[in-house]
Amino acid sequence: MQDGRGMVRRAAVPLLIFMLAAAVWGQQTFVTRFDQFDGYTYLNSPKVSLAESGFHTQFGVRVRKWVSLGFDYSVSKGNLTLTPDLLVPATQQLLTAQLTQLALAGVIPPTYKLVVPASSVTQTFAAGPQVAFRHWNKITVFVRPSCGLIHENATPHASDPIAAGVVAELAPSGHKTDTTAFWGAGGGVDFILGNRISIRLQGDFVHDHLFSDLLQASRNTVRISIGPCFNFGGNILK
Repeated sequence: MQDGRGMVRRAAVPLLIFMLAAAVWGQQTFVTRFDQFDGYTYLNSPKVSLAESGFHTQFGVRVRKWVSLGFDYSVSKGNLTLTPDLLVPATQQLLTAQLTQLALAGVIPPTYKLVVPASSVTQTFAAGPQVAFRHWNKITVFVRPSCGLIHENATPHASDPIAAGVVAELAPSGHKTDTTAFWGAGGGVDFILGNRISIRLQGDFVHDHLFSDLLQASRNTVRISIGPCFNFGGNILK
């Protein structure tokens, strides 16, 4: 009897593994026409020490089971840091001359470092295709080009009188606003919980040059998002 139970256990383990693999690797049989994602997003641009948190939403229409067309929007808030080395050369030279004169006059110490923190609000707008790979029953992997517009509003906060004077020169209105194009690529995975809902984890890596009148270099930006994705409409596989 003991040998019989042992044989059953030995046979059950590979059978269980096979059943689990079939559940994961089996083809999807239910794909809706529309989907809607709403979730948390984190935006990061290391070049300017930008870190923001916010909201990300997407709406897609599946024209085929493997491709969708949709709209993407995110808004996030956070902080960034400006230092003279980030500025265009002409502005750098002007600031260096001014700070040197102030140091020689004894107004600031020779070791003074200009650092201007700023609060920021960033919005992104994108539209286009997304390609999905549905070879697995419980997950969908997708990739997409990531191209659109990025809009940023930065409000500098001077921490000393010298920085306040620089801010008054560079941003007389008290804030800087710019809109420019971005380009890159993105992708992610949907963890399927049921026919109508999944959990989406996704990321985008893009390149842009906001505030080109002030900042000398373009920058890379990463956006990571997670949240529920709701699927609705009929089954397009029928």
